[in-house]
Amino acid sequence: MNQLEALLNDSLIRTKHVENAAIIDIKERKVCASTFGFNVPPENALNLIYTFHKNLLQVRRGGLYFKEKHYKCLRADEHSIYLQNPDGGLIVVKTKTFILVASYKVGMYPSVCVEAVEKLGKRNGC
Repeated sequence: MNQLEALLNDSLIRTKHVENAAIIDIKERKVCASTFGFNVPPENALNLIYTFHKNLLQVRRGGLYFKEKHYKCLRADEHSIYLQNPDGGLIVVKTKTFILVASYKVGMYPSVCVEAVEKLGKRNGC
């Protein structure tokens, strides 16, 4: 387990609000760390990068497809996106160098997920 994976587990998974998480390096345009078993396909990583740079309004209106599931956008700004479907939700937070994506189950508190992801970004100096 590398240092970023350890941070994901310590800062997010242990909250019990986040189910899985991954860090996407914006410059390298690829996933650089993820929790065990959370595979983010390269096209999904690129789509999340593109979303923050060019497509945020479209996501607000139409939602987002991630790992072959459609998520409705509940909140979005230039730094975070909060999405949900009947099975659970996604929190996506953009820092200067990374995009953090975390999944959570229905019934969890999304605001806690957002806070946890944002803390990870600050803790990592992003």
